[in-house]
Amino acid sequence: MTKKLRIGVIFGGRSSEHEVSLTSAACVLEAIDKTKYEVVPIGITKAGQWLTGKNVLKLLSQQTDEPDKIGATAGALISLLPEPKEGDLVRVDTREGLTENLGGGAGLDIVFPVLHGTYGEDGAMQGLLELADVPYVGAGITGSAVAMDKAMAKAVFQAEGLPQLPYAVVLRSEWERDPVSVEQTVAELGYPCFVKPASLGSSVGISKVKKLDDLHKALQEAARYDRKFVLEKDAGNAREVECSVLGNDEPTASTVGEVVPSREFYDYMAKYHDQSSELIIPARISSKTMSKIQDLAIRAFKALDMAGMGRVDFFVDKETEEIYINEINSIPGFTPISMYPKLWEASGLSYPELIDRLIQLALARHEDKGRNLTSFVPQEHK
Repeated sequence: MTKKLRIGVIFGGRSSEHEVSLTSAACVLEAIDKTKYEVVPIGITKAGQWLTGKNVLKLLSQQTDEPDKIGATAGALISLLPEPKEGDLVRVDTREGLTENLGGGAGLDIVFPVLHGTYGEDGAMQGLLELADVPYVGAGITGSAVAMDKAMAKAVFQAEGLPQLPYAVVLRSEWERDPVSVEQTVAELGYPCFVKPASLGSSVGISKVKKLDDLHKALQEAARYDRKFVLEKDAGNAREVECSVLGNDEPTASTVGEVVPSREFYDYMAKYHDQSSELIIPARISSKTMSKIQDLAIRAFKALDMAGMGRVDFFVDKETEEIYINEINSIPGFTPISMYPKLWEASGLSYPELIDRLIQLALARHEDKGRNLTSFVPQEHK
C-alpha cells in the first residue's frame, strides 16, 4: 500500500485578509483527495500563533476581541522549525518554550499555504518553508514578494513591455511631508484614479478618487495598511477580466473570465459580501483578445518568476479591446466564488484535480531545486 503524503494546509495569519483565507482553506480542505493525502490543518491566529487539530478552522472562525488568547484556550500550540528536519512540527509551551517533537511520523511532506496577504503571500512564509526544506505549493520567495508588492510588480511589467495604465508610486512619509506634491502627481495622472496600498490583496484599502476633495480621505485609508501607495489611472469604460495560470517553467493559461461587480468597482464588499456580483466565463471578448490575454498572463507569470499558480487580472476596453495588465496574485482565492478554480474548471480541470496538480508541481519544483549545490565545489579541469 502506497504511503499517503502528509500535507500541511496552512491558513489564517496576521493579515487583513485573514477571514478570506479561512473561507479558501475550508474549500481546499473539503476538496482535497483524502485517499491520496493525509491532511494536517494548521491555523495561524491574528496574533501569529500556530495551532493544529481537527477543529482548528472552526476555532479561528469564531470571532474574538482577544485573538492572542485563542491559542491558550486551544491548548494545541505548535511551530515548524526553520531548519531541515523533515518538516517536523513541535509542540510549544508558552512558559518553557519548545518542549517536544510531536513525533509519530508527524513531519510534513509538503505544505499548501492558503494564506492571503501579509506574512503568507509576501515571501515571509515561503522563506520559513525554504529554511525548513519543505516542499510547498506556489511561488518562491522572489515571485511571492514581487507579486505582493504592486509597485515592484509594475516595474517588472514595465521592463517586460507589458501594457499598463499610467501610474505613480508614493510613500506614506512623502505624502505626510509634502501632500501638495502628491496632489500634483494625481492631477498629472488625471481623475478618476485609484489609490491602492502597494502590498495588500482583496481590494483592502483601495479607493476610487473622482476629484481632489476625495483624495485626502483615500490616502488616509491606504495609509492604514501600508507605507507605500500605488496611484493608478482609471481604466474608464473597460471590462475587468482574469486569467488563471498553472505550471512551473512551462506554465499554461486557462480560459478568461469576466467580473461584473455589484458596486462601482470590484472592492472587498463586492468580492466577498455582496452576492449580486457576476462572474462570466468565458469573458465577453473576441477569441483574438482572449488569446492575447492568455499570452500576456504567461509572460507576466514568467517575468515575476512565479511557480505553481497565479491569477492575472486585466482591463479590456469595451470599444477598442485594448488590453492593460492590472496585477498578479500568487495565492489566489479558493472560495466558492473565486475565479482561479472556476476558470480551471471551465477549462476542463476539476477542483480536486487542480489541487492534486498543484501538489505535484510543488514536489517537482522542490526536487529540481534540490539539484542546486549549497557549498562551493570547484569543478575539475579536464
